[in-house]
Amino acid sequence: MATTMEAEQRIGAGDGPAQQRQVPTQPPRRWRKRAFLLTTVVAIAGVILWGTTARPTLMRPSQVLTLQFPNDVLDVASRIDTAIEAPLKEKGFAIADGAAWNVIARRLSLAMVGNSLSLEEVRALERIPESQRAAWWTEYLLKDRRWADYFAERWTRATVGTNDGPFLLFRRRKYREWLSDQFQQNLPYDQLVRKLISAKGSWTDSPEVNFLTATMDDADNRKPDIIRLAGRTSRAFLAMRIDCLQCHNDYLGNVQFTKDDSDAPLRTGEQSDFHQLAAFFSGVRMENPFRGLRDYSPQYQVRYLNAETEIEVKPKVPYHQDLDPSLGTNADTASSRDALARWVTHVENKAFARATVNRVWAIMLGKPLVTPVDDIPLEGPFPPGLEVLAEDFSNHGFDIHRLIRTIAATHVFQRDSKLYCEEDSEDVAISDVSGDPEVTQELEDAWGVFPITQLRPEQMAASIHQACRLKAIDASASILSQLELFGGVNDFTKAYGDLGEDEFQEQSVTIPQRLLVMNGKFIRERIEDNPIMNASTRIAGLARDDHTAVESAYWSTLNRGPSHEELETFSARLQGKRGEARSREMSNLYWVLLNSTEFQWNH
Repeated sequence: MATTMEAEQRIGAGDGPAQQRQVPTQPPRRWRKRAFLLTTVVAIAGVILWGTTARPTLMRPSQVLTLQFPNDVLDVASRIDTAIEAPLKEKGFAIADGAAWNVIARRLSLAMVGNSLSLEEVRALERIPESQRAAWWTEYLLKDRRWADYFAERWTRATVGTNDGPFLLFRRRKYREWLSDQFQQNLPYDQLVRKLISAKGSWTDSPEVNFLTATMDDADNRKPDIIRLAGRTSRAFLAMRIDCLQCHNDYLGNVQFTKDDSDAPLRTGEQSDFHQLAAFFSGVRMENPFRGLRDYSPQYQVRYLNAETEIEVKPKVPYHQDLDPSLGTNADTASSRDALARWVTHVENKAFARATVNRVWAIMLGKPLVTPVDDIPLEGPFPPGLEVLAEDFSNHGFDIHRLIRTIAATHVFQRDSKLYCEEDSEDVAISDVSGDPEVTQELEDAWGVFPITQLRPEQMAASIHQACRLKAIDASASILSQLELFGGVNDFTKAYGDLGEDEFQEQSVTIPQRLLVMNGKFIRERIEDNPIMNASTRIAGLARDDHTAVESAYWSTLNRGPSHEELETFSARLQGKRGEARSREMSNLYWVLLNSTEFQWNH
């Protein structure tokens, strides 16, 4: 207590303000501002590092994936090759030899993920025994999410078209992502299609419902368009263009069906065939927006050609009613779509398997076995190999993964796109040698050589973007790289021109398309001097010599090494150049390769 009082007396001592104790003021807390600024900088740097740094690298091949196609897959592939080669040999046609491993790998990448290989992927493949690279790369891509995403986009086009649909009732992105999930999980394709045809609920909670809502109209949002649904069902799932029957009978006999008696001759398609198929969807309505689409009793009336009044149309399939007993008893009830889904995907409905394998074949090789891809005669004639592939597909549970493996294992897929002289070792095509046989359209149509096809717009964009990056842009790539690819491909495709739903029709390259690739912003930004992102600048600065730089550029763009002449020509242009001049020369080389016909075509 005394101590406290003494302290108070000392504090209070003094005769005036000058003698009062001065209490120091607190200094400005600048350290807080500096700490906040430092934390912000570190956080931004961390986000940039996280966004630009790739996480996992390519999978370790020898420990993760098989190096051989399964024996039963090879057996089926051999039967397909035998069926296709028999008429070629009978006519005395030459058959191309097997293509180089890198050409096959490029075809697989373009077909399954929509772009050519990265330099990183090429180097990974080089570590695999050459005879096993095709099998390993097929398996690798099947485990890569990119293939499911790409196939989902191609299937989205076939099932709901390319338009955005009604804004409030259709979610194209959710539908595509749902398809991608099913492909990645390898859900049997018959189950996938049954979900689409019989889908119920909201287009947001049940993404498969978008198959139906894509046909709806914002002005009349209670019912989907049953005419469009019938047309898409027949084309996408059965490869039958029976939508031409909606207005008149098929007087030309292009659409033919078997009668109820399987031994009876074919009959010409009639209007009733199409409208009875459309009637299966006539009970779909949206009475409550929160519940989405539901099934009610089908109610459909139509006035046929030359008829005076409308008549009620009951659901009925155009052929093989015997495949599902319910089709003859309760098809007019609320379960009609379930019955239709079972009939479409029935193992004995051969049209379903043929339609699927024909479309996958077209995606893999650039053109279908039967053209158009969605118009296969119900009772043939069928091209060699189609029935073998369709039968194997249906006998193995409609396994899409197995179907892709089988096509990739065929000699047809792995065949060269040109013929060579036997005595020639310098890769001179037979067509360039006077008097020797050349690749004709008839030979290509008969699959004696691999068909040469122009890259699709999104394949062009994605291949250009991937060629200008050294590492693969996959799920393990940085977020910024994936976003840049997504945005760039969309912008380029819009400017280049989308093929729409008829994606397998041959179209010539237009002058505006050529100019877009030659002078457009998309390529210019990806070959300019940029040591962080662009492959051309990085190769120019990191390659140990001129030859290595040229070889790296060729493998990154064309997925092959340069010939001796190409190597010497472009190495001479790089010789002695340093810094900005060397980067500019490498950019010029990239521009030449990306604008070459070889880069812009699948071969």
